[in-house]
Amino acid sequence: METSNAIAALTALGHATRLAAFRLLVEAGPAGRMAGDIATALRVPPATLSFHLKELVQAGLVESESQGRHVCYRANFDAMNGLIEYLTHNCCAGSPDERCAVSEPACRC
Repeated sequence: METSNAIAALTALGHATRLAAFRLLVEAGPAGRMAGDIATALRVPPATLSFHLKELVQAGLVESESQGRHVCYRANFDAMNGLIEYLTHNCCAGSPDERCAVSEPACRC
């Protein structure tokens, strides 16, 4: 992951509503969740949620799929794992300390 992509992802996650929506989508796994379900779960008006989901999509952390008049959102696990890998690259200056060992993706969904 390039630094500019990491900055975009971290900026998108830097808002409480967007972070909550992303965590909800990670929890949902590959099936994702419908926009209305996300709005209900987060107690956010649909128009507000739409704005926040758009930011997550633009950052590459979330993907959307139209299903008729509804939209299903899914976490982009490759992007999430890429961000984690970017953040932990050269952790502890390459020390073999177990606390720094990041050998597998955070999620293989």
